[in-house]
Amino acid sequence: MNPDLLWVLGLLAGAVTLFVIGKPRMDVVALLVLVALPLSGVLDLQQTLAGFSDANVILIAALFVIGDGLVRTGIAYRLGDWLVTKAGSSETRLLILLMLAVAGLGSVMSSTGVVAIFIPVVLGVAARLRIAPARLMMPLAFAGLISGMLTLVATPPNLVVHAELRRAGLDGFGFFDLTPIGLAVLLLGIGYMLIARRWLVRMDAGEGGEPPRLTLADLAERYSLSERERRLQVRADSPLANQVLNELQLRRDHGINVIAIERRQRLRTLLLMANGNTLLEPGDVLLVDIASPTIGLLGSYQALGLEPMPLPHSYFSLHAHELGLAEVALPPESQLPGKTIQELGFRSQHKLNVVGLRRQGQALEGVLVDEKLKASDTLLVGGSWRDIHRLQGLSRDFLVLSLPAEVAEVAPAARKAPYALLSLAVMVLLMVSGLVPNVQAALIACLLMGAFRCIDLDSAYRAIHWPTLILIVGMLPFAQALQQTGGVELAVQGLVGGLGDAGPHLILASLFALTAVIGLFISNTATAVLMAPVAIATAQALDVSPLPFAMTVALAASAAFMTPISSPVNTLVLGPGQYRFGDFVRIGVPFTLLVMMVSVLLVPLIFPL
Repeated sequence: MNPDLLWVLGLLAGAVTLFVIGKPRMDVVALLVLVALPLSGVLDLQQTLAGFSDANVILIAALFVIGDGLVRTGIAYRLGDWLVTKAGSSETRLLILLMLAVAGLGSVMSSTGVVAIFIPVVLGVAARLRIAPARLMMPLAFAGLISGMLTLVATPPNLVVHAELRRAGLDGFGFFDLTPIGLAVLLLGIGYMLIARRWLVRMDAGEGGEPPRLTLADLAERYSLSERERRLQVRADSPLANQVLNELQLRRDHGINVIAIERRQRLRTLLLMANGNTLLEPGDVLLVDIASPTIGLLGSYQALGLEPMPLPHSYFSLHAHELGLAEVALPPESQLPGKTIQELGFRSQHKLNVVGLRRQGQALEGVLVDEKLKASDTLLVGGSWRDIHRLQGLSRDFLVLSLPAEVAEVAPAARKAPYALLSLAVMVLLMVSGLVPNVQAALIACLLMGAFRCIDLDSAYRAIHWPTLILIVGMLPFAQALQQTGGVELAVQGLVGGLGDAGPHLILASLFALTAVIGLFISNTATAVLMAPVAIATAQALDVSPLPFAMTVALAASAAFMTPISSPVNTLVLGPGQYRFGDFVRIGVPFTLLVMMVSVLLVPLIFPL
């Protein structure tokens, strides 16, 4: 073993040790590597810094921008809404649907891209269901990695192995040849994560942060809204149809306060904020706040031609991206104490509805329009987020208290959602078709999102998670350093020389293990390039079919579950999941061993030796 190889191995061991300890930060360790490697003379400065121009680094940065564009246009939250709707309150169902969705998308496009897109979705869903993000982020990453085992085009290592088989004069793999094994691994991964998620949250993960903000559900409970919310449809024969709200006096005469209206228009449902000039149409679904739960029992609905509709959750939660709540206090200089809510004219002046009133810590019940305000009162107002933000500027008479947590999910470019979807579709089509490299496809999508104003430049730069990029750039030089010093070749020779007389199943297991271990330090594509010829040569030396050996290398190249630096997919979730290096080791190593056993058992059955 030459001195240069000893230096590289020592430096690699030192970096991994610091990763495990957790101090200093992982991106700082990566910068230390960039300084140390040129000092040894193994690589020159240009080779060491080549990672800054690596296509994968640019691709990941572009995918951060695309993911933020999907957030700003509301698409990510709509996807989160779908997951929440289908999962209900079940974390188990949510985890299963999440892993299936990510693996399915990742089988036809970049798994790194899919994970980058799903990170804001998962964070939003976790916040709404009050689940620690750590319980979902690692399942997200594992599903992204498993997606590489589902189709031939799912990840570059599959194509590398396929090309090596063709160069050896063999038929290679079909598009779905990996699918049976990949599906088995996916089911295994879902079952494993349902058990392992309980070990993903550390006791200190949430310490030292700010207290959690109130949610819409918290505000609704504080003002006793849940018992008063109703969805009522205007029948065709209703006397309210084609009438203006101001003329109907529903709140005064019937104790029914119309907050918003769901109106079906062509192929979508619009949410309209109610104001005095709103014209009701037949078929409209009114989101109302009633003065008392007994109103519906007194025949008011029937007399008004209103049909009760199901309301599975609070309508503020169902329409959280458009419909908001905020607490409003009266500052000392306010001129409003002594006036009634009716006299305030909130709906006519501010386009907001007063839906609750608290006095001395207690929510008042009944019809509030004639209630005179006192200096210590707090009001709960509901309406569009835009009007709530506008109210914040009126500091003389109103003081808007801290807004609920859902305000962070408001999409500032919601009207640009179709253009964001178009940009995403263009990227996926370009990646699947192979017309341009993946990095160019992602950059084209970024430019399209900018041109359509789905995202601005300042937001794009803020969206990029720079510590993640620095970590990847700092670890990339190890690939070339190990190759130049003979480290990878030494490992390969050990496999061929030491296991040549062993049985095929043991050789497959060893081939899988060596590929997975090498993949910890260099990219999975480079690993496949190195190991595919070894796998085929070993099979030919044993006079057996090369297909199962090549398939084992392809599967092992995607089995990068063991460390946060073994795949960009893992690195992406490291920060959002608040993981440490050891979290991946604890969860990833046992799962890698399970995947190895499944592969060694299934591969010879599907591809006979």
